[in-house]
Amino acid sequence: MQELISLYWPVILAALVIGLIVGYLAFRPKQRISLSDDTPKRPHMQSKSADGGEGNTIVDAAAAGTADIAGQLLDADVHENLPGANGDPDDLTALKGVGPKLASTLSSMGLTTYDQISKLSDTQLEAIDEKLGAFSGRLKRDRVVEQAAYLARGNTAGYEAKFGKL
Repeated sequence: MQELISLYWPVILAALVIGLIVGYLAFRPKQRISLSDDTPKRPHMQSKSADGGEGNTIVDAAAAGTADIAGQLLDADVHENLPGANGDPDDLTALKGVGPKLASTLSSMGLTTYDQISKLSDTQLEAIDEKLGAFSGRLKRDRVVEQAAYLARGNTAGYEAKFGKL
């Protein structure tokens, strides 16, 4: 075995170098990716609905219906009947009693606009309130739904008269 290695060491070394080069070419990164906010979105990543909202296509309606039926069969709250978000999300921290943590919790539940919050029914409000943990009771106590109704209408004067400065 020792004689074989000493006789063919140049061939073995060449094979090793070729193997390393082929391995590098096969497994190297193909693209340089840098994530930034100013990167343009590709067409398939942009919203396709006319008003910029979500849930306005037949596919979205079918998915919501399927989720409703699956939720009934599994006895789970899979798809709640919340109003859809239209347009850009609002700054929920402008509401009195809603800080950054509660705003992110509400956002993770799908509540991103004043209009959505203002249209919550009492049962939906109670169901959301149960999921808020440490913030339980805050939405009713601080009258967040009422505040959101003023801001959804754009009535900042009425809001400030009733709840104070924004």
